Amino acid sequence: MEPIFAITMGDPAGIGPEIILKTFLGPEADARNLLVIGDLSVLEAVKNKLGYEELLLNGIDSLAEAHWKPQTVNVWDLGLLGDGDVQPGEVSKVAGDAAFRYVVEGIRLANEGLISAVVTAPINKEAIQLAGHHFAGHTEIFAAYTGTENYAMLLYDKKLSVIHVSTHIPLADAISGLKQDRIEQVIRLADDSMTKILGRSPRIAVAGINPHAGENGLFGTQEIDIIKPAINAMQAQGLNVSGPHAPDTIFLRTVQGVYDIVVAMYHDQGHIPMKLLGFDSGVNVSIGLPIIRTSVDHGTAFDMAWQGIAKNDSLLQAIYLAERLAFV
Repeated sequence: MEPIFAITMGDPAGIGPEIILKTFLGPEADARNLLVIGDLSVLEAVKNKLGYEELLLNGIDSLAEAHWKPQTVNVWDLGLLGDGDVQPGEVSKVAGDAAFRYVVEGIRLANEGLISAVVTAPINKEAIQLAGHHFAGHTEIFAAYTGTENYAMLLYDKKLSVIHVSTHIPLADAISGLKQDRIEQVIRLADDSMTKILGRSPRIAVAGINPHAGENGLFGTQEIDIIKPAINAMQAQGLNVSGPHAPDTIFLRTVQGVYDIVVAMYHDQGHIPMKLLGFDSGVNVSIGLPIIRTSVDHGTAFDMAWQGIAKNDSLLQAIYLAERLAFV
C-alpha cells in the first residue's frame, strides 16, 4: 500500500482548515495520499466562504472509502462540530477540545500502522487548556500518547535547524533545571534525526545558556559545570559535536554552513532565529517518537482565520519532510 500522510486540522477557528484546503488546490496533493483528520462541516464552511468550489470533500470513516484523486479532500470526519459551533478567530473550549481529539486520532491511526506519518496544523494552547487537556503543546501530547520519555522539539529549515533542550517552561525553570543527562539526550536525538534528514552524520553545535557562553565563568558557570561535560561525553561516543558556543553568533555560523544544527538551551533561544529566517518555510518535528510527526512552525493566526490570506508554505514543507522521513 502506498504511504498515507494524515493532516490534523488544528484549531478549527484558526487558519488550519484554510491552509489545508489551499494545499489540495495545488499539484502537491495529487502526488501523494493525504488524509485530513477533522470535521467535514468546518471544512465545508471554509470551502464555501473562500469559494474553493473546485475541491471535492469526501467524508470517510474507513480508508476503503478514500478516493485518491486530484482536488479530492479525503476527510476522516470525527463529526465533533455542528453548524455555528465555531466562530473563526475566537478562542473557545469546543474548538480546543476538537483540535485535541484530531491529534489523538492521528496518533491512534499511526500507532496502528494505518498511516505513515502525522502532519499537524496549528492548535491554540489556551483553547486546549480551556477544554481540560493540560498539555503545553503538540510535542507533549504525542509523547504522552506514545509513551515516549526521551523526546525533543526540532525546527528544520534548509537555512537553519535547531533542537531544544527545553521548550514550554518558564525561563527561570529552564536555567535552574538544566541537566547534563538531558543535554546528552538532545545531542543524541539531534545526531539521529539529522542523519536521517541529511543522509550523513551532522555537524552539531551546542549553544551556551549565558551571554558569550559564560565567558569562562565570568557570566555564569552552567557551561563549565553542565554543558561542556555533556559535550565531552558525546564526543567520546564519536558524535561530531562542539561547544558550548556563544549564543549570539552560533546561529549565524550555522546559516553560513559551518554546522548543520544548533542545540538550543531553551525555547526562545532557538525559536527567535528560526522564525526570523524561516517563518513561512520552517517545520516543527517531534524527535524521539515511535511515529513520524511534523508540523507547521507557526500558530493559529486567529486575526486572519478564514479570510483566504494565510500561506500554506510551512504546511507543504512539513508534508515534504514527513515524506522524506517515512522513506528513510
